[in-house]
Amino acid sequence: MDSIKTVLVTGGSGFIGSHLVCSLLKRHPEWQIYNLDNLDYCCSPRSLESIENKANYTFIKGDICNTQLVNNIFNTQNVDVVFHLAAKTHVDSSFQSPSAFKHVNIDGTRVLLAAASQTCHRLQRFIHVSTDEVYGSSRDEVFDENSPMRPSNPYSVSKAAAEDLVRSYWERFKLPVIITRSNNIYGPQQYMDKVIPKFLTLLQMNKKCTIQGSLPKSRHFLFIDDAINALLLILEKGIVGEVYNIGANCEIGIVPLARELVKMVQKVPDAELNDWLEFVPDRPEVDIRYPIKSEKLQRLGWKAEVSWPEGIERTVRWYQDHPDFWSDGPDGPRAIPSTLENTNE
Repeated sequence: MDSIKTVLVTGGSGFIGSHLVCSLLKRHPEWQIYNLDNLDYCCSPRSLESIENKANYTFIKGDICNTQLVNNIFNTQNVDVVFHLAAKTHVDSSFQSPSAFKHVNIDGTRVLLAAASQTCHRLQRFIHVSTDEVYGSSRDEVFDENSPMRPSNPYSVSKAAAEDLVRSYWERFKLPVIITRSNNIYGPQQYMDKVIPKFLTLLQMNKKCTIQGSLPKSRHFLFIDDAINALLLILEKGIVGEVYNIGANCEIGIVPLARELVKMVQKVPDAELNDWLEFVPDRPEVDIRYPIKSEKLQRLGWKAEVSWPEGIERTVRWYQDHPDFWSDGPDGPRAIPSTLENTNE
């Protein structure tokens, strides 16, 4: 991969994307990095303040569904690598507006693939970032890359369909695609509609952690640094046409997670932890857990380095040190999302 000169990151102003862009610029100052992002509600320009004036970084505000814009990028910038992260990701919102998720996650991926296929003689990698949710829920089964996809909500359905599109361009055009599926990624700068920043935001407002339903849901949590290291290793050593799970060893129930964060933020004794929990109605379809195997990625040399105690301590400290990070959006003051009360993803 020594000949890489230009990398396009879609969704580069989002949580994972901004960390990826900063890591690419730090590790490869000789590369030109383009960030295509429409600055949706879950993005903050503050995430990229440290690199916004670098000569080898270019931000392009735009929609991946804009065929003319995307084609122009590929026709003029000699893109060598694509990291495709742009997507709508909030499960509860996907039930409310499934057409919007289809438009961005499926149609946007199609536009990007079509443009990339016109230059596939040059393109070295098209890394499509997907999710463990395409496997569906599991009580006992642990999913590997060959497990069938059984998505159970409009978000995961759209991501599974996008994967099918990506594979079709590998089969038809030999576009050098690689697909990744990761567990829940957490860390500093994540928007507050995901479960960890959601609980932290509520607690900093002296509000209770709202927990959907009474089923014993749990999630595997992967710290952002380990996720970025996995993506960069896949760029370097991943085999085209393959799928790689990026899994975490840390599985924690949503209720124990809430209690742990209450203890860290509110400093209350164990006997009072439950006083900070409020149970709200669950959505109609809920996935219990998403356990995945990552041996395939580990054979490339990857392993998670950040332990849960270290990662969650760093995350809590960051939110305490940056209480106003999400106070303003690209179009003015940012309101607390209505979904803050009803999400455990």
